[in-house]
Amino acid sequence: MEHADLSMIRDGTILLGSGLVFVLLFRRLGLGATLGFLVAGAVVGPHLLGLVGDAEAKLGFAELGITLLLFIVGLELSPQRLWRLKEDIFGLGLIQVVACGIALAAILALAARFSLAAALAVGMPLALSSTAQVLPMLQSSGRLRTPFGERAFSILLFQDLSIIPMITIIAAMSRNPAATSGPEGWVLGLYTILAIVGLVAAGRFVLRPLFRLIGHLGEREMFVFAALFTVIAAAAVMERLGLSTALGAFVAGVMLADSPYRHELETDVEPFRAILLGLFFLAVGMMLNLEAIADRPVFVIAMAAALIATKAAIITVLGLAFRMGWRQALALGLLLSQGGEFGFVLLAQAQQALLIAPDAASLFGAIITLSMATTPFLMMFTRRFREEPIAAQSDRDGPKADGANAIIVGYGRFGQTVGQMLMAQDIPVTLIDTDIEMIDIAGELGSKVYYGDGTRLDLLRQAGGGEAELILFCMDGDQLSLDQLEAIHEAFPNAALYVRAYDRRALIKLKNGPARAVIREVMESAVKMARLAMTGLDIAPGDIDRAEQMYRASDKERLRIQIEATDPRAARAMIAEHHPWGGGERS
Repeated sequence: MEHADLSMIRDGTILLGSGLVFVLLFRRLGLGATLGFLVAGAVVGPHLLGLVGDAEAKLGFAELGITLLLFIVGLELSPQRLWRLKEDIFGLGLIQVVACGIALAAILALAARFSLAAALAVGMPLALSSTAQVLPMLQSSGRLRTPFGERAFSILLFQDLSIIPMITIIAAMSRNPAATSGPEGWVLGLYTILAIVGLVAAGRFVLRPLFRLIGHLGEREMFVFAALFTVIAAAAVMERLGLSTALGAFVAGVMLADSPYRHELETDVEPFRAILLGLFFLAVGMMLNLEAIADRPVFVIAMAAALIATKAAIITVLGLAFRMGWRQALALGLLLSQGGEFGFVLLAQAQQALLIAPDAASLFGAIITLSMATTPFLMMFTRRFREEPIAAQSDRDGPKADGANAIIVGYGRFGQTVGQMLMAQDIPVTLIDTDIEMIDIAGELGSKVYYGDGTRLDLLRQAGGGEAELILFCMDGDQLSLDQLEAIHEAFPNAALYVRAYDRRALIKLKNGPARAVIREVMESAVKMARLAMTGLDIAPGDIDRAEQMYRASDKERLRIQIEATDPRAARAMIAEHHPWGGGERS
């Protein structure tokens, strides 16, 4: 046991270290993390340096990363968004998978003399594109929330969903006697429907109350446990029924996509997803038979070129048929022309079904890898076909959570007023709070408030902080430190920060911070009450204005003295004309 433990630690050290080095190198070269992991696995794997072995066992464990990826994809797909994208998902996505799969199978049958079953078993995986590679690229370039990005997302989503029927088709064609004992296709279909219905019911009547209870307790660690339990339990149910674990995780994500805990769940699961998906690509790289590739380099390069050209041409034509401009259609075809990570899974299934030989699986794994290597370069080419983000519009079912123009942290009496005024101007808003009762009340009033600590960088990032124009901290009490505010500004430099200060001491604490303005929570309402009281005494409006001006000047001077005691330079900056810290101007 001790020897096994040491071996596992040694393998883990080598894999993580090599992954770190190659990903940093490939990121520096602009080639992306996925390719870095694949090359790292190939270098340390049994076919090159031989530093780490047993790739199959590591791949089986790392496939949990694919499961977590599908859970996060499900969290992104609220029923409203699914309905809005239905034409692209089930129209464009379906036609793309079928057309590309048939075309590539025909090429293999005619040019490479594959049997019909083998051609289909390989052509279908090659029809899929890389969700793990394309979506992060679209997000980092700011194109995910454009019509172009949503078309790409819709196709990728259907590709992810099509894995289940593809696995079923491969199982039906299997030549492996050990696979004939499984249930028939119609039974698997019935199991799928029953499992989805059961998971949806569990989400509504078990998981949502569970997350609500954890939110009341305020134990963030329990959210991590509950999130991982949700994914693994849903995957285990599907595996027990002989179905895809990825489908179970996807359904679990969809059934929680509209819950207030969506961003908290996504934030908690994301680190595990990133690590396990990296290990998945490392294991895939280890399984590449480099000797088989070296024996037939022309075949690998020619098939990779044929794969890219075929998919790019078909997707471009489909884009034109779905009313895209030719530039956007061509950009979509180039962006999705590569093979994808699920292709490795399906090739392994085809090998187990005895439809293709192990050397063929390695060859086509190399073809997928080579096609993925071209994606960063093709992505650079498509950037010339820029388009504007989707126009901001009010959401009748609640404010949009993704790429919001404003994020409001704290939805109490202060945050409600700020949020309602912004939404009255059709400004999309994401609302974040940790008060479960406030979340429930907001839901009854038609607003959407997400659970979580909005001062955390990872949660703000998941809530759309990278695209937000405003981040407004409206929490009760003195909860935001200067260090936190500076870290948030550094992470989201394009967002203007506004902060609600509990009192003068909180305002002084944030005096050197990057906030556009800090508003003392009771000052303006107290000034307004004093004005109303003086109006009730029939004092002339001019005298009331002078009284307010005298108060504001006096208050600014007192504040200057208090700040000067700790930082004279900050005091001089504070009293500059129109500076929002002094309280003398109406901020």
